[in-house]
Amino acid sequence: MSEGATHGGLASETGEIPRSLQPDGLWCERRRQVPPPSPRALFLDRDGVVVEEVGFLHRPQEVRLAAGAAALCRAARAAGWTVVLVTNQSGIGRGRYGWPEFAATQAEIERQLAAAGAPEPFDLVLACPHHPEGIEPYRHADAPGRKPNPGMLARAIELLALEPAASWIVGDRAVDLEAGRRAGLAGGLHLSTGHGRDAGEREQALASATPAYRVLAADDLPAALTLLPLSGG
Repeated sequence: MSEGATHGGLASETGEIPRSLQPDGLWCERRRQVPPPSPRALFLDRDGVVVEEVGFLHRPQEVRLAAGAAALCRAARAAGWTVVLVTNQSGIGRGRYGWPEFAATQAEIERQLAAAGAPEPFDLVLACPHHPEGIEPYRHADAPGRKPNPGMLARAIELLALEPAASWIVGDRAVDLEAGRRAGLAGGLHLSTGHGRDAGEREQALASATPAYRVLAADDLPAALTLLPLSGG
């Protein structure tokens, strides 16, 4: 197997792997080459949250921003929060598409956000390709980076010197909220968008709440924007 195939098809002709792809298989890309604005971070899931859920999104032409996505990114930035995208990408792990398709799709998402008034929406983008049913080298029964495990969040916290106890996560799946709890965040918000409408998702998400970890719920991002403590810290 070639090195390019080993890393989801993303390699130069010399076999060099882009710096965004880490030795442990995670995609970790700094999107703003400036110090993070704040140790407070807003972690966002991608599919079903920032963009509409289409199932294994990997074609730029299929990108549709979720209602309120640009407004949320803009509000977080205006309030001085660091914004981090954390996305499970099992489609790569299962061999449905590769890192080039992921990168092109991500570029289109950020292009559309900029066009909607949210330029440079993310400080950091993290993606985990691992899956229990993945192909090598991405087959992993319980990958540390795959939500509900907190590996991607922990990587961002370490890299950007974030304060987890002052940070929040927004997701459409219970695993997003559970990842936030395991990472020691202040709270999480579950959306009824994407897979958030699936049976049991809202109930499982709410069950992640503890005395130290608040869990809120909203129908969509515009409603979430009224609930998240972006101004109050």
